[in-house]
Amino acid sequence: MKGFFSIVCIVLFAVSGQAQDKTWTLAECINYALENNISIKQSELNLEAAEIDKSDAIGNFLPSINTSASLSKNTGSSINPVTNTFENTSFTSATGGINAGLTLFDGLRNFRQLQRSKLNRLASQYSLDKMKDDISLFVANAYLQVLFNKETVNVLRSQNEITIQQLERTQELVDAGSLPAGDLLEIRATNADEKQRLIVAKNNVRIALVSLAQTLLIKDYDNFQIADDDYNIIDDGLLSKPVSVIIAQAEEERNEVKLAEQNKAIAEKDVEIAKGAYLPTLSAFFQYNTRWADNDFFNRDFRTQLYENDGLGYGLQLSLPILNGFATKNSVKRSKINVLRAEYNLEQAKLDLESNVYQAYVDAEGAKEAYEAALVALESQSQANTYAQERFDVGLTNAFDFSQSKIRLQNAEIEAKRTKYDYIFKLKVLELYFGVPASELKF
Repeated sequence: MKGFFSIVCIVLFAVSGQAQDKTWTLAECINYALENNISIKQSELNLEAAEIDKSDAIGNFLPSINTSASLSKNTGSSINPVTNTFENTSFTSATGGINAGLTLFDGLRNFRQLQRSKLNRLASQYSLDKMKDDISLFVANAYLQVLFNKETVNVLRSQNEITIQQLERTQELVDAGSLPAGDLLEIRATNADEKQRLIVAKNNVRIALVSLAQTLLIKDYDNFQIADDDYNIIDDGLLSKPVSVIIAQAEEERNEVKLAEQNKAIAEKDVEIAKGAYLPTLSAFFQYNTRWADNDFFNRDFRTQLYENDGLGYGLQLSLPILNGFATKNSVKRSKINVLRAEYNLEQAKLDLESNVYQAYVDAEGAKEAYEAALVALESQSQANTYAQERFDVGLTNAFDFSQSKIRLQNAEIEAKRTKYDYIFKLKVLELYFGVPASELKF
């Protein structure tokens, strides 16, 4: 028994260790967010509600069928439902029937309501797709921010290791009388400054991880980690295209424009539905009923009474609207106002999209230029630091000048990492506007 308990503990510990050692890739984070994000779940509920509305619209074409039955006990002077005469006695009676109705014509409102439900269902789908695109980009940005912060830590740690080596060597030279003690103090100050910056950078990593975990609704902040992948810049030549081409593609592909177009179509359909109230309504009806009483005059049995006392009714009913206090007229007017509002919203959506695409295009171009400039600056600072290192090693420069060269190199390395991830993200934004689905973005 103890052996079995030990095995169970070992297995649980191994599973727990695997859970804690899990690292999340960008694709896993995006997929997890799409499955668990509350806003997306709400949009999915809206889509389900739209499906129910469509089912309601289909149901309006079906006939309505209802049954009814009653059982009563009468005393004193009452009308016998079978003989239709007053009887001063006690008797039990029952009635039953079936009623059916079918709308034959209602100004095409049922038909147009079905069309509207289909448009509303499509609008809900566009809204859900837009929400997924927005969440995917938001998660990607948060993920890349963690990577940038981690790269900053790596740069600072690497530079601090060099500083520690320099500190040890300088200590030896000072002890030997080859360098003044001031150089040692300068490098010690540089080491302390780098360690402080390293602590801040590590805290920034933790904060960024917690922010990403909160976005994913993951509560185990302490064990949440992402994969330390080195994402490359993948440019499929989108920046070489004219911005007008990207804008035109965005107007065809982006869900915000499609959603605005569907809302306009829904508003136009509401006008048609409202106008349908001006037209007459024609419906068909069918009725069947029968009766029974326990003191029937001819003492007929239960089945005989039901058979002989049944009746049918059927026919057509026409309802023609004449005056309803301007309700229909005002409903049409309100619907037309909503059409104009939807048209303005569509126009505004296109203007906003054009502005956003142009801004994304300019941002991506700027991010590319900034990244290229950062690489050039990094190369220059790397060469300058190598030269400063050589001069410091032979005593041609002091520790202060050498530490300043190292700081400039650190800043150049960090800036190169920052501009790289900024360029990657802004390229993905532009690709999304060009119509690339969020699930197919390449990192």
